[in-house]
Amino acid sequence: MTSIVAQSHYIFGLRTGVTNNLCYFDEQTIIYPCGNNCVRYNIDQRWQRFIPGTEKSQGMLAMAISTNRRYLAVSERGEKSTITVFDLQHEQSRKRKVLTGGDVSMLEFVCMAFSPDSKYLIGQTGAPDWTLFYWMWEKQKVMASVKTTGSSNPVSQVSFNPRDNTQVCVSGNGVFKLFRYMEGALKQSNIVKMESHNILSHAWVSAERILAGTETGRLLVFESGDLRWEMNVTTRPAMPEPDRHLEGRKPEESNVEESGVPVCLPRVTAITSYSKGFVCSAGPGTVCLFEKTEEKDNYRKTREIRIPADASSNEPSQAEQQEIVTLCVSPSEETLVASTDKGQLYCITLSSAEMSKGEQAYFEFLSHSFHSNAITGLSICIRKPLVATCSLDHSVRVWNFETNVLELYKEFQEEAYSVSLHPSGLFILVGFSDKLRLMNLLIDDVRTFKEFTVRGCRECAFSYGGHMFAAVNGNVIHIYSTTTFENLANLKGHNGKVRSVAWSADDSRLVSCGTDGAVYEWNTLNSKRESENVLKSCSYSGVAISSDGKAIFAVGTDCTLKEIQDCQILREVAADDVAYTSIAVSRSGRVLFAGTSIGTVRAIKYPLSIQKDWIEYQAHSGAVTKMVTTYDDQFLLTVSEDGCLLVWKIIDKEGRGLKREKEVGYAEEILITKSDLEEKNQVMLELKTRVEELKMENEYQLRLKDMNYNEKIKELSEKFMQQTESLETKYQGLKSEKEKQEVVHQVWMREVVEKHGKEQQDSESTCNQKLMLEYQKYQELQLKSQGMQEDYKRQLQALGEVKEKAMLDITVFYQAQLQEKTHLLSHCQEESSQQVREFDETKKQMEEDWDREVHNIRIQYERKLREEKEISMRLKGETGVMKKKFSSLQREIDDRNMEIDKLRLELLKLQGFIKSLEKDIMDLKKETKERDETIQDKEKRIYDLKKKNQELEKFKFVLDYKIKELKKQIEPRENDIKEMKEQILEMEGELDRFHKKNTQLELNTAELKLKLKATDKEMHKEMQRVKDVEAFVRRFKTDLHNCVGFIQEPKQLKDGIRELYDRYVQQSDVVDIVGVDADIQREYSRQREHLEKNVSSLKRKLSKDTEVHRTEKVKIMKENVSLIKEINELRQELRLVRAQVHEYESQVGINKRKQSSSDLKALASMRTQGAGLVERLNFEEEAERIMELQRLEIQRLRMEIQGPGQVQIHSLRTSSSTTKLPTLTA
Repeated sequence: MTSIVAQSHYIFGLRTGVTNNLCYFDEQTIIYPCGNNCVRYNIDQRWQRFIPGTEKSQGMLAMAISTNRRYLAVSERGEKSTITVFDLQHEQSRKRKVLTGGDVSMLEFVCMAFSPDSKYLIGQTGAPDWTLFYWMWEKQKVMASVKTTGSSNPVSQVSFNPRDNTQVCVSGNGVFKLFRYMEGALKQSNIVKMESHNILSHAWVSAERILAGTETGRLLVFESGDLRWEMNVTTRPAMPEPDRHLEGRKPEESNVEESGVPVCLPRVTAITSYSKGFVCSAGPGTVCLFEKTEEKDNYRKTREIRIPADASSNEPSQAEQQEIVTLCVSPSEETLVASTDKGQLYCITLSSAEMSKGEQAYFEFLSHSFHSNAITGLSICIRKPLVATCSLDHSVRVWNFETNVLELYKEFQEEAYSVSLHPSGLFILVGFSDKLRLMNLLIDDVRTFKEFTVRGCRECAFSYGGHMFAAVNGNVIHIYSTTTFENLANLKGHNGKVRSVAWSADDSRLVSCGTDGAVYEWNTLNSKRESENVLKSCSYSGVAISSDGKAIFAVGTDCTLKEIQDCQILREVAADDVAYTSIAVSRSGRVLFAGTSIGTVRAIKYPLSIQKDWIEYQAHSGAVTKMVTTYDDQFLLTVSEDGCLLVWKIIDKEGRGLKREKEVGYAEEILITKSDLEEKNQVMLELKTRVEELKMENEYQLRLKDMNYNEKIKELSEKFMQQTESLETKYQGLKSEKEKQEVVHQVWMREVVEKHGKEQQDSESTCNQKLMLEYQKYQELQLKSQGMQEDYKRQLQALGEVKEKAMLDITVFYQAQLQEKTHLLSHCQEESSQQVREFDETKKQMEEDWDREVHNIRIQYERKLREEKEISMRLKGETGVMKKKFSSLQREIDDRNMEIDKLRLELLKLQGFIKSLEKDIMDLKKETKERDETIQDKEKRIYDLKKKNQELEKFKFVLDYKIKELKKQIEPRENDIKEMKEQILEMEGELDRFHKKNTQLELNTAELKLKLKATDKEMHKEMQRVKDVEAFVRRFKTDLHNCVGFIQEPKQLKDGIRELYDRYVQQSDVVDIVGVDADIQREYSRQREHLEKNVSSLKRKLSKDTEVHRTEKVKIMKENVSLIKEINELRQELRLVRAQVHEYESQVGINKRKQSSSDLKALASMRTQGAGLVERLNFEEEAERIMELQRLEIQRLRMEIQGPGQVQIHSLRTSSSTTKLPTLTA
């Protein structure tokens, strides 16, 4: 056996063609057939449990659930039809019993029903036998069987009496029969002619009454097996008969009596009863609720429920035309569930349907919208947990296999044959009968954005990378680019239609198979065929490629699975006379999944073995068309011709999911168009504004209410305070009265106690005296009674003796009389016997005579009775109509009279109330007259102030609202103003910076000028010092020269030098010179650093200013260039004008010579032309003037450009020249 198994996880769909295909297990769980399974679906938690069908069954035919909702019976078609009973209370819905028709082989059981106590089961077989079986199902014992109808009158439904296990109802085309189980057999208990009625459904309303629906829209009511009355499903009951003991009317007579013309009405295909009445279908997409009325045996239609139009369909009204197949009411009678012939499930809450009586009630989908025809395409993507399906019902649906939800759904005008999801999950490729369409998967729609001319594309597939896709057109495979939509290659080679294609994991190869028995492997890069395997005896239907790309698996009509490698069939596994229709390979490569033509799914171990190593699962009721495994090997998805999508969980033997190689998170991105997003944003904004408006209104209303309530509270509190004060005063008064009364009461009690004591003593003394007297009397009477008793005893003894003697005498007398009477009696008996014989003979003769007369009279009166019956039937019809009219009018009159009486009573009550109120008002008026005069002025003022306050609040509310709207309008303008202000602030900042720079430059220049003046002064001082020093040096030189003259005489020379030293050198001077030298050095370094900093800052400013002026210069140069171009153009125009003037002048001269007669005309024309020339000349002069002005402007701008630069350069030069360091004196 395989180590990997598949487990049914979830299924989307509903199987049609099953009788009673919907039933409630409990309040939250329903059971319905899907594929070859029965599904238990929890409506609230949305989980599913599966009850698989039996092996080798040809499909389900009918379902039935027991009254206690514990057992489920399912009939299946096969070689021998069977009914399987499941125990629903068991976790796996354990199979309990399998019922058959005994030795008789039946082809099918078309309908079934459980008895009220769930012990018995009836099953109706189909054509040609139409036999009804009655089982005690727990013992698998056939209690009885009976043939219910002929081959021309099929049976549609069977049911038990809800209170009697032995009574059974059978209805169908021209059939309505009641059977009773008696003495081991089913015996018919009624005879009703129903040839003209095709009864489609029926339901027991009570133990005696049955409702039946016909193909012509009639509801028939049967009581005790007889037809009592009829009604239209769309109207009120027609003519209920007052005499319930009459025979059932013929349907033809009732139709003629009501309208005179038979009317074709909607089919009543389903009917079910509940406590308030019953529910029935009333034609396509319509269900009617009927409730019991107060009248006996009558029903009234209270509600009509419809199936809504489908907005996702190209024909929304088509959904409304679905036929209701089954109706089911929940155990608590809160929910109504319906199934249709298109395989859809709908539900509605009955309470909501009854409450919304003013509006049309509509069904809702129970879970999702399902496919209603065979599914032809299946595809998954990598980045999202989505699966796409397409069907012959013209629809494309996108499901989520993780959340088990229908994500998107859309119907088209053409049939969809194939589908493929892009790996990103954002695009879908669908092959229709006319074209191949590439569509966007939007948030709530599927929209086409590219069409390809590929007709009847039965197979299409995106590559794993999503950059290419393959589309099959007959026997040719087209490969297109997803980005450029170019046709990259056309793969030709198949002689028959291509049935399946598969991409390799690296998108370099493509495998295809077809009906010609060929399996080809293509190279998608060079469009060449790399390998092939042809087997003409087999028509292939499915192909798959392993994850490593080495092996190819193919299935077809030869009932085998083939593994192909290197153009050779490596292994071939037989399928036990069952054709494989599709195949899928797991990504891990450990298991293969194959779908069969009978709807089963097989999990086959890989590598393939010669032995049959697989597990087979019951899946679908039709051939499996497509199957695929998800990219993480967690799920297997299969679709079939039965229109169902089945999700399988891939697990190992221990029930755990397969290990994933990589945990890849699914993408959450979705596509949405800009217009849709804008619309939704606009709707959100509108809703927000609406919410704000409502908040404002509610706040205003709450304020008003608060004000009113505050006023009321003040009034009530004032009244309460007044009442409490009055009550306190009353309480004090009552308290004082109580104390007084307590003192009086205590005094009175003392007096009463004293009186009572005296009276008690007197009464005791009198009573003692009376008792003594009575006791004496009692003793005397006792003595008298003893004497009287003795006398009575004596008298009784004497009377007893007398009585005995009298009794003896009487007995003797009566015995003598009795003997005489017995003799007389015997004589009378003999006479009476003779008279009886004579009477019998006369009686016989008289009876014979009477019989003859009665027979003649009977014949006469039967004729009269028939005539009278016909007359009475006609009159009954007329009287019934008149009675209805009379009763309706009488009801209306009674209702009106009741209303009038009620109104009169209310009027009298109100008048009495008004009188009492008027009295109270008069009293209050008297009391309040004095207060009103003083209060009125204040109230008027308060009222005026309140009015003004309310008006001001209203104005405030309106102004607040207007202010908000104006703020909303001002916001964009304020934003613009803010931006402009920011720009202005930036420009002002720049201006401030420029001003600061200019002021700084001015200050710098002023400082430099001052420094320059100071340096000039110092320079002059130094110059003067230099002169002084030079004069000093000259004198020193002369003295030294004189001293040198004594060089030959040392003493004089020494004396001369000392004199020189004393004269020219002093100690303080030496110290001062050293100090001055150090200070000068420091000052020099300080001034040098300062001036270097100033020079660097000025250089920076100069570079910035030069850049600014350069940009301005470039702008001016560009403007100059444009101006020069314009000047050149104007010059060319001037030349052209001058040439034209010259030509005109030459023409004028020639005309003067040649023509003399036309001088006046020529002159006139020339005058006009001359005026134009003058205008031209004036234009030229003006142009020259403008050019001259532009030249001057250009020169001025050039001067401005050159001026600042020169000024700055000059200033720098002067500054640099003036910042020379002062010279140091030696």
